[in-house]
Amino acid sequence: MSDHDEKPDKPAEERGDARDDGSGSGNGLRKELPQEVPAAAPTTEETPEERRPAAEPQQASEPKPDPEPRLTGRQRLVQGVWPPRVTRAQLIVAVLLFGLGFGLAVQVASNSDSDSALRGARQEDLVRILDELDDRTQRLEDEKQGLEKQRDELENSSDQAEEARKQTIEKERQLGILAGTVAAQGPGITMTIQDTKGTVEADMLLDAIQELRAAGAEAIQVNGVRVVASTYLTDSGKGVGVDGNKINAPYRFKVIGKSQDLEPALNIPGGVVQTLEKEQATVTIERSTDIVVDALRAAKRPDYARSSSQ
Repeated sequence: MSDHDEKPDKPAEERGDARDDGSGSGNGLRKELPQEVPAAAPTTEETPEERRPAAEPQQASEPKPDPEPRLTGRQRLVQGVWPPRVTRAQLIVAVLLFGLGFGLAVQVASNSDSDSALRGARQEDLVRILDELDDRTQRLEDEKQGLEKQRDELENSSDQAEEARKQTIEKERQLGILAGTVAAQGPGITMTIQDTKGTVEADMLLDAIQELRAAGAEAIQVNGVRVVASTYLTDSGKGVGVDGNKINAPYRFKVIGKSQDLEPALNIPGGVVQTLEKEQATVTIERSTDIVVDALRAAKRPDYARSSSQ
């Protein structure tokens, strides 16, 4: 076998055959064309706009939705409070407010019960009660002016010692009237209680005394017994005991004070007179410009109390 036979066939590209492009001779070797380099893959993902051909016109942008309508102040307030968002602190405050409201309601109800006696009162009775309150206010104002006058006299008097002595004597006389150690005389009323059924008890007479004191009574005497700050009343058989002295019906009260205040205080709706009349007792009240309270009590020295003035 010859060397020529052992050589392998050359590839068709090296052979100068008739598959040339016709630009040269058929037996000439065709120059190899460089291999096409594949396009490199993009490192980042292209957006649809980048992948569009350059010649393709850009589509018009989509219309944006209309913005939400602006809320009014009232709508924002409603959204802020509803639905409610209750915290633990708010719950505790609500419970405390409920307890406070309940307490106030109970107090108002109790006050309404205490004033139930005035609900059915007539107009003239209510007017009389208001007049009585006005008179009490005026009486306190007069007392205030009197004390201020005494103070001015002490400050401006040339002989302060003599003026102080006069005021001390006057004060002693006033305190003696209140303590029942001296007699008293002045305008006032006389109240007589007839008790034929024996139904009047000590607490009813005590209510009458307290009502008279609240109306401005300065001296009170019941059936010859002087009523003072320490007076107490007890039931004693068919009668009543006043400071241990038994008295029987009819019960006669002599009271010194302003009659225009004393009588209406006893006749208020649900007051002393109506209570006694419900017990089938008869009450008679007479005004007078000269009432004498001459029942006296011995001055009693206190066992424990002492003056704190130096």
